[in-house]
Amino acid sequence: MGEILLIRHGETAWSASHRHTSYTDLELTPDGERQARALGAMLAGRRFVRVLSSPRQRALRTAHLAGLDVDDADPDLAEWNYGEYEGRTTADVHEENPHWNLWTDGCPGGESPAEVGERLDRVLARVAPLLDGGNVAVVAHGHSLRVLGARWICLPPSAGARLRLDTATVSVLGHEHGRQVIQRWNQPAPPPPETAPVPGTRH
Repeated sequence: MGEILLIRHGETAWSASHRHTSYTDLELTPDGERQARALGAMLAGRRFVRVLSSPRQRALRTAHLAGLDVDDADPDLAEWNYGEYEGRTTADVHEENPHWNLWTDGCPGGESPAEVGERLDRVLARVAPLLDGGNVAVVAHGHSLRVLGARWICLPPSAGARLRLDTATVSVLGHEHGRQVIQRWNQPAPPPPETAPVPGTRH
């Protein structure tokens, strides 16, 4: 039985400043591109029967830089639609609505937790049969992947609030004794090896 590898895209200008980003199609920052390349070392030697990605360029670019060939750009893997809160930080929203909670309230003009859960359930329904043939890679976004992880272990979408997920990380979903489990979560790429000092150079 194969595993599902969840890969969050590298840094963007808005992820670095904690601004909610769903349909705004941002590029990776230079640091985000370096992060994405570093993911390639974590994925080296892995074979995938399918590679799925969000259609947003930050996810597709991360997949490319990590050495993955995307088979399908799946709209169901897009980030949570933040509606009127697109581009805003949680702290900013709390100034006008101090009790707002994405995980229970959703977003005005955007998606509810149930709606996000429904489309991530569709992704899992398509991916699960593929695991008989091997591993599947999924490249997407922080909140959508947190919901996907929660739904894999049969928890409600709101449980994703307990699954922190940083940029350019790999998480692994699998099985234990026939049960769906989270095997690893939020694992960053290892830092690049330090460059050896040139002999005779002072520091």
